[in-house]
Amino acid sequence: MPLPARLRMLAVLVLGLPLALPGCSVRQYAMNSTADALAGSGSAFARDDDPELIREAAPFSLKAMESVLAENPNHVGLLTATARGFTQYGYAFVQQDGEELEGTDIKRATQNFARAQRLYRRGRDYGLRGLDAAHPGLRAQLRKDPRAALEVTRREDVALLYWTAAAWAALIGLSKDDPQAVGEVPIMQALIDRAAALDEAWDAGAIHTFLIAYEPVRQGARGDALARSQTHFERAVELSSGQQAAPYVALAETVAISKQNRAQFEALLNQALAVDVNARPDWRLANLVMQRRARWLLSRTDELIVE
Repeated sequence: MPLPARLRMLAVLVLGLPLALPGCSVRQYAMNSTADALAGSGSAFARDDDPELIREAAPFSLKAMESVLAENPNHVGLLTATARGFTQYGYAFVQQDGEELEGTDIKRATQNFARAQRLYRRGRDYGLRGLDAAHPGLRAQLRKDPRAALEVTRREDVALLYWTAAAWAALIGLSKDDPQAVGEVPIMQALIDRAAALDEAWDAGAIHTFLIAYEPVRQGARGDALARSQTHFERAVELSSGQQAAPYVALAETVAISKQNRAQFEALLNQALAVDVNARPDWRLANLVMQRRARWLLSRTDELIVE
């Protein structure tokens, strides 16, 4: 059901609430219902076949989420959705634009990266708020001993753990000259590792796709980092039945470029482009965004793979 229709339905339901729920706060119920509706609205965006339409619509949706959170600040579902929304928007429509501009307009590219940092910071902070709402005091404990602090989290927290880690990792990736940001890597690493420990198969392998790119820069790890990335790639493809473009793009950017393997690089990106975006409607938008990146990377093959 489209979001406006869902909200109208909620308004109708609220009219009968005083008789149905005596003693309950009608306003709070309405706020919770609206928050639930907004938290679940991402599926409509995910199914869309027009990334440019979502580029224009997403800011309104994000501001609506923030407005509801101002009135209902501890709604874990909406905090999770808002963390996800800012992170996805920052990557798909701000950072990626900046990367494509780097070769022709460094000033605009730099502006995009600065904006992406702000968006990722907001996404991370909403994720931390969600973890704190679910487990009071957790945010403060993360600064002391992140791995011990995260022992309280459970499987239902995996989405929050993932999106907080994803936003934080993206922020750190654009803040390599900031010692404070680099110093926060252990917290981010603890978040994604805890998510993997609780439910490694979550969201059809999203955690493994994250780890494909992360393993080569993982702190304190031993052994062959590229082999670990390969293992995560194989698991991500298995969990998604090969119907997500992201694992192929991630391995191309991580392993193929590191090994300067042109054949592998091109093969992986062509596999990403071969994914049928209509086979799984819930993944349509994500696949279109990643296929755009695959085409851009292929156009830069001679820059990235030096014969």
